[in-house]
Amino acid sequence: MNKEQLTRVTNYYRALIKLRAIGLEKVFAHNLSDAAGVTATIVRKDFSQLSIKGQKRGGYQIVELIDSLSTILGKGDEQNAVIVGCGRIGLALMHYSGFENDGINIVAGFDNDPKVYSDPSQPVPIYPISRLEELCETLNAKVAIITVPESSAADTYKKVLDAGIAGALNFSPITMKPQEMEDGQISIVHNINVSLSLEQIFYELKFPAKNKNNARVETIVAD
Repeated sequence: MNKEQLTRVTNYYRALIKLRAIGLEKVFAHNLSDAAGVTATIVRKDFSQLSIKGQKRGGYQIVELIDSLSTILGKGDEQNAVIVGCGRIGLALMHYSGFENDGINIVAGFDNDPKVYSDPSQPVPIYPISRLEELCETLNAKVAIITVPESSAADTYKKVLDAGIAGALNFSPITMKPQEMEDGQISIVHNINVSLSLEQIFYELKFPAKNKNNARVETIVAD
């Protein structure tokens, strides 16, 4: 799947989990199109490409569809992540309960401030960042969420890669690029620039599209 299709499929999966939670058993393409901000035709095309079949008038069985998408998205594997940089953003993410609904486990935090990593009140243990490489295998962490200041971002990213963590979600102000790791694997990094996104929204508010058909809902998955 390309990134655009992966984003749509992830949105379908999240919508299905919510629909199952309220007791629904069947779903139609137009229901999922609303969740992903696309047309029902695209939903059906995605499912066709993924060899997922529904009934012409009966829609899709939600449980079966969740199982299929779960397999496609690798949801059967343990999805453990750590937070590196436990300041305000890091702690906010650490306390966010929505990750569990998506099968994502925040298993630890790392920081270089003794006051932070000595605090037993947090929902997951916080360790000195110097122990990241030591604990990585034990934690089975696949992804690191980086929420550190610009001055330490590059060094932190290097520590993450040295620890064998190949996936990074970067909230720091600098753009990080995929790197080749010691085992030859190429890291995956998504850069989330909140300031840039806000600037773009302010621009679009100031210079709105004249044609209402140009209006769109975007789910940002950064390179």
